[in-house]
Amino acid sequence: QVQLVESGGGLVQPGGSLRLSCAASGFTFSRYAMSWYRQAPGKERELVAVITNTGGSTNYADSVKGRFTISRDNARNTVYLQMNSLKPEDTAVYYCKVRLRPTDDYWGQGTQVTVSS
Repeated sequence: QVQLVESGGGLVQPGGSLRLSCAASGFTFSRYAMSWYRQAPGKERELVAVITNTGGSTNYADSVKGRFTISRDNARNTVYLQMNSLKPEDTAVYYCKVRLRPTDDYWGQGTQVTVSS
C-alpha cells in the first residue's frame, strides 16, 4: 500500500533552517511528481512546493520562494524540503503528497514545524 512518512520537523528560531524528508513506498516513486503542503492552525492547507518526477522542474508558493528548496532522490524514494531563513509564519504541519491518479491523492501523517524564539 502507498505510504508517505515525513520527518525532520521541530522547533527552530527565526532565521534558522530545517530539512524535511518524506520517505515513499508502495508505488513507483520515479514516475510521479511530489508535493509539499502545509497547514497552519485555523488556516486551510496550502501548497508549498512541487517537483516533477525527474526533478527537472520545481515550483514554489510566492511566500517561500528564495527560502525553500524542494528536491528528490529517486534511488532512495525520498523527497526533501530544505527550509532556510525560517519565519514565525512558516509555523505549520507540513505534509507530503502524491497524486497517483486524477482523483487519487495520498498524504503523509505530517510533521510539525514551529518557528519561535
